[in-house]
Amino acid sequence: MRRQPLSDASAAALAETFRALGDLTRVRMLDALARSELCVQDLAARLHLTESAVSHQLRLLRNMRLVRTRRDGRLVFYALDDQHIVGLFEQGLEHVEEREAAVKSISVPAGREGLPRRSSANGSGANVGLTRRRSRDGSGAKAGRS
Repeated sequence: MRRQPLSDASAAALAETFRALGDLTRVRMLDALARSELCVQDLAARLHLTESAVSHQLRLLRNMRLVRTRRDGRLVFYALDDQHIVGLFEQGLEHVEEREAAVKSISVPAGREGLPRRSSANGSGANVGLTRRRSRDGSGAKAGRS
């Protein structure tokens, strides 16, 4: 069964979710919260951040409905909101780890380890296709059309 194309509202919400996941600090926070429910103080200590910085990021994650809260007396504990968030995080991590493994499996020929790779399409190392038009006076400045 094929899914319908994304509505504008769904596309915007999905982009916001990925934007929230696009920050290193928030990714580390989500990783810690995927392992266990934590309060601000414990999360700050685990990530070597200030409580203020953690609270700020948690507010953003809570507003995005990526984390949920549970109050126990004066403490507020945070956890990932639901299994969809856990799955999204795990799939993203699996994708990254597979990509890293693929890069590591590409072998470099013996004797070429420290040599730079050629970047041009024809393998010559030259910048092919990048030509500069000379002005009429030969200065190398772009020639204008008259």
